[in-house]
Amino acid sequence: MKVYLDNAATTKLAPQVLEAMMPYLTDIYGNASSIHAFGRVTAGVVAEARATIAKLIGADADEIYFTSGGTESDNWATKGVAFAQKGKKGHIITTEIEHPALLQAMHWLEGQGFSVSYAKINKEGFVTAEQINGLIREDTILISVMLANNEIGTIQPIAEIGKIAKEEGILFHTDAVQAMSSIPINVKEQNIDLLSMSAHKFNGPKGIGALYIKRGIKLDSLVIGGHQERSKRGGTTNTAGIVGMAKALELAIANMEENNAKISGLRDYFIDRVLKEVPYTTLNGSRENRLPFNANISFDYIEGESILMSLDLAGIAVSSGSACSSGSLEPSHVILALQTPIEQAHGSIRFTLGHDTTKEELDYTIEKLKESVEKLRAWSPLFNVKSGKGYYV
Repeated sequence: MKVYLDNAATTKLAPQVLEAMMPYLTDIYGNASSIHAFGRVTAGVVAEARATIAKLIGADADEIYFTSGGTESDNWATKGVAFAQKGKKGHIITTEIEHPALLQAMHWLEGQGFSVSYAKINKEGFVTAEQINGLIREDTILISVMLANNEIGTIQPIAEIGKIAKEEGILFHTDAVQAMSSIPINVKEQNIDLLSMSAHKFNGPKGIGALYIKRGIKLDSLVIGGHQERSKRGGTTNTAGIVGMAKALELAIANMEENNAKISGLRDYFIDRVLKEVPYTTLNGSRENRLPFNANISFDYIEGESILMSLDLAGIAVSSGSACSSGSLEPSHVILALQTPIEQAHGSIRFTLGHDTTKEELDYTIEKLKESVEKLRAWSPLFNVKSGKGYYV
């Protein structure tokens, strides 16, 4: 059996999305920036897709700018705000559990002379609006807090933080890449000034994303070299990707309630069985206030990478953290932020379900997981097989 439980890394392209994209991969191929008839056709299609995406998040069409994905959107939002200050250095607030695309952009900005404060999270994975408020300074120019964490799935109080930012006259950005298919978003009601998204996280194509930029906000360009995206972001318009993104988001939001109910039920079934049937396990993050498809679990006395490889041999795909940092041997910065001991953090595995996940696939995964953990602990110098107890040195 082949089981895919790494939907936080990427999702399967929905058949309806591929169908919508196909004409623009074959017969309707004009460059949307060209002024002849071929270009005017694709330009019109892109305009329709832009309007569709805008409507789905409560924005206006001219506030949606297409990018290559979440990483570019996060970089553009943060660096664009910072360098729009015209030589002035300012202060930025974020959290310690942001995606690497955001955190590394922040570290880069620190190297350019900007000041960054990193809000800590509690043991369940949350930051509070009060914490963010307490970090505000006179020179604060931006607050950036992700809507939902990509590793442990915790959902942050974005509306409350957005309200504080608005009251203080500070721009507010949220990385909504992992949350778009699971959480209703209205940028105006939630006081969001900038929002990052990426199509491949909600059954759309890879290589296409968007940044919502509230009308009137000044942002320096990140990608230059063309007049596309109203001269804000250079690069040939990805017509097929844009059409696919709009269709995917439309489907995700239309089916959100039904999908959330189904997936969260399966997720809870999976979590309950694993915590009950596999000794020395811990659920990372809140049990309740988390994305419906996310289950991040630590297995004591063994390495997460060893579990991952063992499950892979059984045909099961999981993750030991963010796909963007999977090449690192360091434990997840998100799990460590939960005040988890470093040894335990090394044993964390992220299981993320999809729309097609079945109970039979989860049952198979649990049985293979139990076998893998038992075998790996038998080999572990930290676990005493005879006593059935482990210890850290």
